[in-house]
Amino acid sequence: MPSTAQTPGEPVGQEAEPRDGGLPAGSAADDEQSRYKGFWADVGENFPDLGRARSTAQYRTDERWLLRTFLPALAGQRIFKTDLWDEAKNTRILRWAAGEGAHAFGVDISPAIVAAARRGFTDAGLDLHGVQGDVRTLPFRDGSFDAIYSMGTVEHFDDTDGALREIFRVTRPGGTAVIGVPNRRDPFLRPLLVALLYRIGLYGYGFEKSYSRPVFRRMLERAGFEVTAETGILFIPGWLRMADLACHTSTLPPLRWCARLTGALCAPFDWASRRWPRLRRHGYLLASVAVRPKTGGGTAGR
Repeated sequence: MPSTAQTPGEPVGQEAEPRDGGLPAGSAADDEQSRYKGFWADVGENFPDLGRARSTAQYRTDERWLLRTFLPALAGQRIFKTDLWDEAKNTRILRWAAGEGAHAFGVDISPAIVAAARRGFTDAGLDLHGVQGDVRTLPFRDGSFDAIYSMGTVEHFDDTDGALREIFRVTRPGGTAVIGVPNRRDPFLRPLLVALLYRIGLYGYGFEKSYSRPVFRRMLERAGFEVTAETGILFIPGWLRMADLACHTSTLPPLRWCARLTGALCAPFDWASRRWPRLRRHGYLLASVAVRPKTGGGTAGR
């Protein structure tokens, strides 16, 4: 879910021209931002918890594999997540990282999501430095974090380039960002399904873009990053993930029973991803590993 205040823990389609932190100027842009905040506030308050769905188990496994592989030394590291949706509704990946010894930070545009994420950490006996904020105008100083994790955030608005510049800015020189976006070349054609559902008002996550790997690599490089690895997660048909979540969260007994069927259909994809990890590269979420250069990085595009 997208996120919308100076040192850590101390809060200070078509692309629009950014204003300072990335938001376009003008009353039309203000109206758009207001609608955007309202949409995600409603989602944060009313969207069901997806954490126990069978497909979420695969998501959780894949995310932990990502962090173990590309951010192996989590203990003592300041890790920042660009939204807190997962901590409130989905995989709880940042909570897992905190359990591994990382210092957890995050923002989200939805006050309800921030509050739910904080409760989850507190209940687990862990600390979360979570604030309401926007990934396009992050309320942190340059170079604040050792590692950034962003999965499924920056594709939900036009100014993705602005968000990537902000992520670059708050990454310390030599730090690593793992950033994921929908895979435009998903073999199961999820982007087409999402576009159709969005057009008829049935896609619950709002506006969403997808990217090919070469295009997203160039965007990261424009922001100032050096891309060091490219992979992916969630090698599973998008329609199956959606069906599994619908069945799992339904209050209708027939659909609750149907969750057993969708769970059984998900299992082979989870098994195949574990057995042949390279399949994850073809998952419906790309995952790019990008490093901020130790020297000469500056703040790209600013």
